Amino acid sequence: MNPAEIFPRFDAFLASRGLLLDATATGGAALALLGIIHRQTRDCDLIEPELSKEMLEAARVFAAAEREQGEVLRDDWLNNGPASLGPLLPEGWRDRLRPIFQGNALRLWSLGRTELILAKLWALCDRGLDLGDCLALRPSPEELVQAEAWIALQDLNPQWPAHVRATLEDLARRLGHVL
Repeated sequence: MNPAEIFPRFDAFLASRGLLLDATATGGAALALLGIIHRQTRDCDLIEPELSKEMLEAARVFAAAEREQGEVLRDDWLNNGPASLGPLLPEGWRDRLRPIFQGNALRLWSLGRTELILAKLWALCDRGLDLGDCLALRPSPEELVQAEAWIALQDLNPQWPAHVRATLEDLARRLGHVL
């Protein structure tokens, strides 16, 4: 999906049904709306609020209608997959939110740069699938060092800190940094 095209249509869809959504996004949809990446994304990951059954159903109905028009949109394209990230983020993260979409029924916020970097680097270390997004974010050496300290605390496996270090060192090399 192309977030810049989908969200105006979803906003109109929500408005036509008298539904409102004010939410915090992360992941590829947020990066695309910020102009950091220029690729399609599969979904929109929301940290908060928890989506109501009514909103989840509306998103499913919207996805089905979009598929009829040729869009590739999964039923779960709007989801709370990363909701568990919220309590783990550094204190004050809500103060650093940035608006990324404002419609009549839909308002989306993105995590601030620090938290976007933390989330994407953690995902890179955990899943190994977010290298392109991490490169696009271009974290500085200082941001990588700060992120390493936080990410190393997110898993109790005794080998996790070394894995995090090796992953971030590889990313730093790709970015032309030395850690």
